[in-house]
Amino acid sequence: MADILPLRFAALPADDRPTPAPVLEPLLLSARDLAAMLRLGLRTVRSMDAAGKLPAPVRVGGSVRWRLDEIRAWLDAGCPAREAWACVRAARKRLDATNKENER
Repeated sequence: MADILPLRFAALPADDRPTPAPVLEPLLLSARDLAAMLRLGLRTVRSMDAAGKLPAPVRVGGSVRWRLDEIRAWLDAGCPAREAWACVRAARKRLDATNKENER
């Protein structure tokens, strides 16, 4: 290892430096990803889903996923149960539709 020289990007002009790749967030989360995000165990996430305490998942082929933006909004709303969350989402959609109509 001693004979390998480190790369020195500081010596390159600013225009020649490599730009870091953008970090892309996933749009959908698996149960394992959701458990990691919520700092819960996988079994806890599965139990919460079965009990209706999480937003409804999306089924893609044979896999179950949750939309990242919906999970964030659900957390901001205080983590209501699935039925209450569905009512909140429906009310928001109606409000958005009304606002769009008023803008015209």
